[in-house]
Amino acid sequence: MVSLSTWFRYAAHKFEYSISLSWKKYNVGQINSTELTDAIWKNFFQGKLTYTHWTKGGEAMAPIVSPTGGALLVRKLANLSPTQVFVGDVVLLKDPEKSDDLIIRRLAALEGYEMVSNDEKDEPFVLEKDQCWVLADNQALKPKEARDSRLFGPVPMTDILGRVIYSLRTAVDHGPVENSRMAMNQDAPVLAVELDVEEMAKNNKT
Repeated sequence: MVSLSTWFRYAAHKFEYSISLSWKKYNVGQINSTELTDAIWKNFFQGKLTYTHWTKGGEAMAPIVSPTGGALLVRKLANLSPTQVFVGDVVLLKDPEKSDDLIIRRLAALEGYEMVSNDEKDEPFVLEKDQCWVLADNQALKPKEARDSRLFGPVPMTDILGRVIYSLRTAVDHGPVENSRMAMNQDAPVLAVELDVEEMAKNNKT
């Protein structure tokens, strides 16, 4: 049973998302000024803040993602600002090496961070505006196996499609994803309202 305070927090997040998404569409000319208000309310009443993504798996994000794959609940992020996405978050993003594929990695640094290599031959550098650095969780893997920023470098923030907030590996092995404390606090009411484990398990393609 979801508490009233949780519902209010969820509604506030949903309204903020609806405004951000509709305003973004207005700024790029997808909707006009007369359609803006209708778009906000349509997103608020009919839309959701999450969607399910099925992953083929792999070793890079074990144990969050099973090597055999599973279903992930992804929170939509209309605004990829420092108040919405944080270092430590697990994100779904476009594969920098395969444009038609998606990968799951953890945010290790955002714009303005100085990156220093363990190899003294590599010069330190600062991540530019709207850039981020992503890493695999499985530290036992070499960069080529992990396929993260150690291999392909900084990634545009615009390539991030959402934050992974719940992982269903099997019908009996599932749970919330360990993200940054700020993100988990923001996502708690969203999980409480929109998470449906039975539906995720029923539709799991693995």
